[in-house]
Amino acid sequence: MDAVQAATAGTGETTLVGRSPAQLMWRRFRRDKTGVVSAVIVVFFVLVALGAPLISAVYGKDPYTTYGLDNPGLLNAYGFPILPNGGISSQFWFGIEPGLGRDVFTQLVYGIRTSLLIALAATIITTVLGIVVGIVAGYAGGRTDYLIGRAIDVLLSFPSTLFIIAFMPVLENLLVKPDEETPVWLRAAALIIFLTVFGWAGLARLLRGNVLSLREREFVEAARVTGASPARIIFKELLPNLWTPILIQSTLLLPALVTSEAALSFLGVGMIEPVPDWGRMFLRGTEVYQSDITYLMFPGIALLIFVIAFNLLGDSVRDAFDPRIRH
Repeated sequence: MDAVQAATAGTGETTLVGRSPAQLMWRRFRRDKTGVVSAVIVVFFVLVALGAPLISAVYGKDPYTTYGLDNPGLLNAYGFPILPNGGISSQFWFGIEPGLGRDVFTQLVYGIRTSLLIALAATIITTVLGIVVGIVAGYAGGRTDYLIGRAIDVLLSFPSTLFIIAFMPVLENLLVKPDEETPVWLRAAALIIFLTVFGWAGLARLLRGNVLSLREREFVEAARVTGASPARIIFKELLPNLWTPILIQSTLLLPALVTSEAALSFLGVGMIEPVPDWGRMFLRGTEVYQSDITYLMFPGIALLIFVIAFNLLGDSVRDAFDPRIRH
């Protein structure tokens, strides 16, 4: 156990003050400057997502109003901003969207909100499902473990993106009438379900391997001898020893799902107009980049910073939990 020496007043004696595993982890994490900076960036993105309506109200614009079409002098005859750099000015901080003339800054802010909320919901459900399936497979063993293992193998080898591209139109045709618009909630729910279905297998396989190792340890055998129920063994003996891989994998899963959500929207099977979304902004940016590269730069830089920061944060959390990994 790590300890610190503290001098006692007037005696010159020293005492050893023990630290809990959580305190040791926090101490190692604070020493990692990269991890701290990444955490600050991640918190900033989360606060922007949560405060998008407030930011929009203070800024005085929203992501839906077509300012370029409503106000003459913002777009030229071809639909591109008249001012240089995508129409950046004191009125429009990040410029305006070519064609419709919507405000880019509020689109980016609300796009963070859309992508992050969908990815966060999928991450939570994926993590819970992965924990349940992984522990059940590892602890039960036998035929249960075999069947779950084969299901995991199938999902991990399945072309998930192609499946979602092919199945999303089918789902819409089944649930939405031809003369009706697809509800936003249906698109969001479908994305969360698809991302969850194809996302839990990796975590489940990792936890299954850990449980197979832990269930043969002495403390688990001792719990069985004392007559502890399987539920007590799982929640009191196994689960506390699995929080480290669970937290690390969840931290790395969120940015991957944000990227996946943006990619699906870019391919036309994610969020659609007029919902602000990073993927949709990428799609529009690729259509106008030759005449207005600025519109493509903002979502690209934002997504790059977010993914890199979250990945670095995941690495720092992993190193803080197990410093031996660095060596």
